[in-house]
Amino acid sequence: MQRRDFLKASALGFAGAVVAPSTIASAATGSKAKAVAKNGKINLGFIGLGQQCMYLMGSFIQMDDVQVVAGCDVYDIKRDRFLKRVTEYYQGKGMKKCAPAMYEDYQELLARPDIDAVVIAVPDHWHAIIAIAACKAGKDVYLEKPMTLTVYEGQQLCKAVRKYNRILQVGSQQRSSEEFIHAANMAREGALGHIRKVDVFVGRWDGKPFPVKHNFPAQTPPAGLNWDKWLGPMTDKATYFPDIDPLLNENGGEDCWGAWRWYKPTGGGYMTDWGAHMFDICQWAVGKDLTGPTEIIPPGYSFYKNLTYKYDNGIVVEENTFDDHGQGVKIWGDEGWIAVHRGLLYASDPKFEMKVGATEIPFEARAGHHRVFIESIKSRIDPNVPVEVGHSSCTMCNIGIIAGELGRPLEWNPIVQKFMHDDEANKLLHYQYRPGYEKLLEV
Repeated sequence: MQRRDFLKASALGFAGAVVAPSTIASAATGSKAKAVAKNGKINLGFIGLGQQCMYLMGSFIQMDDVQVVAGCDVYDIKRDRFLKRVTEYYQGKGMKKCAPAMYEDYQELLARPDIDAVVIAVPDHWHAIIAIAACKAGKDVYLEKPMTLTVYEGQQLCKAVRKYNRILQVGSQQRSSEEFIHAANMAREGALGHIRKVDVFVGRWDGKPFPVKHNFPAQTPPAGLNWDKWLGPMTDKATYFPDIDPLLNENGGEDCWGAWRWYKPTGGGYMTDWGAHMFDICQWAVGKDLTGPTEIIPPGYSFYKNLTYKYDNGIVVEENTFDDHGQGVKIWGDEGWIAVHRGLLYASDPKFEMKVGATEIPFEARAGHHRVFIESIKSRIDPNVPVEVGHSSCTMCNIGIIAGELGRPLEWNPIVQKFMHDDEANKLLHYQYRPGYEKLLEV
């Protein structure tokens, strides 16, 4: 394909087939495209109605072949905000009886036979449980990154998607962004020559997420927040503090992202928040989507200043700041280098560069990646970030965290997805759920 045709195809969702041929583009055997509602629209339900959901909903709701019919959250003020915004949008379009149904329990939303697909944007520790339940209920899934909180959860979700023949798109939207497509293509086509090193900057990180109880005295959750349901499977109960699931300001928005992402046990810190984006692009560019590194060395060990991954083909990936442009990826080949950040691409030689289109649309709300999901629902062909790719990228983040926590190098077998000869490390591939929750991962 010519480069301009490749970029167009990528925007429509074919990047997985063209850029990453290892991606499984599999329609369910013998299955046909799922019938949509009588009005010709795909009915969407949203589970997790925080700030990220507002971006996602604002993108999906503008699609002519999509109808937002339901929302679910354990926090009443977020349900109220979602109801208000969806209703007002459809009323502005002259639609009657357009108010979405609202739920506190995700299982009630999934029980509705008229919902074709769900968008899941809950905190990370709920991702796997709800996504597996959605697969069992016959719903297709758009799942925010990181795909899961633990490696074991990711393994189970991969099984569920294939067993129940569902479409799952991971919210790694950089895969549908022109600057990242171009950078990955330069590396994969060989324009940079032999790739020897990749710098990946994910943000402030000291080798592990921050402890959730650090400097936060226990506080009483607000009356409208079902804190027990928010905690879900966690046995090490997080301390409630105002930023962990932020209150809404007078304009109906959050003043900060939910701080649960920075702490254990509620998230994986910068490694899973930004690493799920940047390590994802790294593995895509070097052709390691469905596999992974074989050695992980934590920061501060021996002469290693930064977290370092090594692959079986000699490529070294280092989590390291570069060029003062924030989170991004810099790919080094023996013919030159290319660096990419959101909205910015530059290289050692102008021949590797491209002009990045200017837009005022927030990155989280750009519709290209979301459109890929809708087209995949119709075609029953995997999107550009299917479940196996999301799992591979998320695993890279999690095994890095484990190396940081243990403070020593680890050998990883990406085929069997276990650490070699290291029972202590393998025990960290999952954590013990509260009684009754573990069965929800069964496939």
